[in-house]
Amino acid sequence: MVEVRKKDWYIKWVSSIILMISLLLTANNLFPYNLFVGVFGFIGWVIVAILWKDRSLILLNTTSLVIYINGIIGYLVDKQ
Repeated sequence: MVEVRKKDWYIKWVSSIILMISLLLTANNLFPYNLFVGVFGFIGWVIVAILWKDRSLILLNTTSLVIYINGIIGYLVDKQ
């Protein structure tokens, strides 16, 4: 029997891989690329958290997303 996967399964795994890439970029001091990549992973996880109605995941990933966006804004402001 073939298992039918829901869209949250795909979003979850793609977002997790994106976040691992962001962590790898961070470990190799590739700033600000780590922030730009990480934002997409956190957006995916916020979507999954909302689909699952999991408040702790919504809080964690929304907070992480805001922190990364704050870092991107700081980078863009300092660049000028």
